[in-house]
Amino acid sequence: MLLLMLAAHPPTLRAQDGPEAGGHEIEVWTGGGVSAKGGIKDISVWNAGFRFGWVITGAHGPSFLRGRFEYALGTTPIYLLFQPAGTAYGIAIEPIALKWDFEQHRGVAPYFEISGDTLFTNKGVPDGVSRVNFASGGAVGLHFLRKRYNWSAEIRFQHISDAGLTTPNPGIDTFQVRIGFGIFTQPK
Repeated sequence: MLLLMLAAHPPTLRAQDGPEAGGHEIEVWTGGGVSAKGGIKDISVWNAGFRFGWVITGAHGPSFLRGRFEYALGTTPIYLLFQPAGTAYGIAIEPIALKWDFEQHRGVAPYFEISGDTLFTNKGVPDGVSRVNFASGGAVGLHFLRKRYNWSAEIRFQHISDAGLTTPNPGIDTFQVRIGFGIFTQPK
């Protein structure tokens, strides 16, 4: 579906000015991390995915909070959870990511976001619990704007659980580092 949308409305590419109202963000990324205190221990994660975003607003807000609101959706076709009882392989669908792109300064555009995924795995996550989970989280990061493309680096906290579909309902809390490569298209 995303490829059909891009074919129908090809992006306008020019020098990266950062996010602009009416433009889009297209990004591929990879990341990984380890379980954090408070959830199931001894689990690590590696994943890779794709995201498409719509920059909804122009710049708003006072001084250092000035930025633009972006809505994005994505998919994570590679999602590996390394558990003591064995690796779980999965995919995730991200129907919602709400992102605030701060104004850029000297080619760097900071951002923060909150997001929610549905995660489907080949075995229970945590081990023996559920093959369908929800992954909610937040991230802070930086876009490093280059001539035609940008790359990003972020720190992400993510909570994975089945939201009470099973009893007990243990969760996995992870801290992850994510690196992305993408473009911001500009409105025509």
